[in-house]
Amino acid sequence: ALSGDSHVAGYYTDDPNEPPGWWDDAVGPGKMYDTNRYFVICSNVIGGCQGSTGPSSLAPDGKPYGMRFPFVTIADMVKAQVHLIDYLGIEQLFAVAGGSMGAMQALQWAVDYPDRVRAVLFIASTPRSSTQAIAFNEIGRQAIYADPNWNGGDYYGKTPPNAGLAIARMVGHITYMSELSLERKFGRRTHQPQGLAYDFVTDFEVESYLHYQGEKFTRRFDANSYLYITKALDYFDIASGYGSMENALRRIQCPVQVVTFSSDWLYPADQGYALVRALEEIGREVEYHHVDAYFGHDSFLVEVETMTQLVGSFLDKQWQRLVAARREAASQASEDRS
Repeated sequence: ALSGDSHVAGYYTDDPNEPPGWWDDAVGPGKMYDTNRYFVICSNVIGGCQGSTGPSSLAPDGKPYGMRFPFVTIADMVKAQVHLIDYLGIEQLFAVAGGSMGAMQALQWAVDYPDRVRAVLFIASTPRSSTQAIAFNEIGRQAIYADPNWNGGDYYGKTPPNAGLAIARMVGHITYMSELSLERKFGRRTHQPQGLAYDFVTDFEVESYLHYQGEKFTRRFDANSYLYITKALDYFDIASGYGSMENALRRIQCPVQVVTFSSDWLYPADQGYALVRALEEIGREVEYHHVDAYFGHDSFLVEVETMTQLVGSFLDKQWQRLVAARREAASQASEDRS
């Protein structure tokens, strides 16, 4: 997820008003990523604003980097994660999983570091950002640029460009939903007791919802980070550096699960299926599931029961393989000693 951070599940404090981690439905005992069995690592991405170095971080001169921060790619994010894994003393990951931008990172892991990944879960994403996705991201960036408070990215310690960032979030939020989910959630309902005001006020519930989402986002995210991360999304093409998607995917040595959703128009199902076909054509092991859901791109966060079944089954299969491989290795070692 673009705005996801290391607080993936659970609570940090006893504050009853504190929200749980952003993927709390998926991570925990008995959940999709079962912490009774797996040790789950979720890191902040570089370029972000939740802990890892980004444009709001202090440069060597003691001032925030702002727009002096270098451009980052999905591959750079993964490279930083490799340093984290090295620091933790982990030689190989049982699986790398993610939805949306997280899936891009998971795929990049399998391509750039094939010997360090045993399985990949690629959920609600694309192997290459489309023209439409780039276009929506550019609208969001232009909204930030147009906010006078952005000031070329030099706004730290001053009034931040919250108006521009809120609009960017509103545009992005629409792409995360679907026409049907918007219709079912809001329809044309108004919140004006007297009916339509025929004035430039917020008449419809969907308008209030978007305003709320935009304002809430400004309380936890940095506008410059939004610029950098959306650019990283735009630049993403798994073929980059390898000449073609086929060349890149040939490096993958582990099973891949791909999950798409029928109403996802940010990363439509045909884009995920293109990855499936490409993996099949070069003889790589791939498991594909197309889920009929009306929640749009956010279906991967909302369809908890379905995702728990699909992901749990795939991970269990890889777990059984790992157990069998270790038993075989132990048996072989015993024979060698005798």
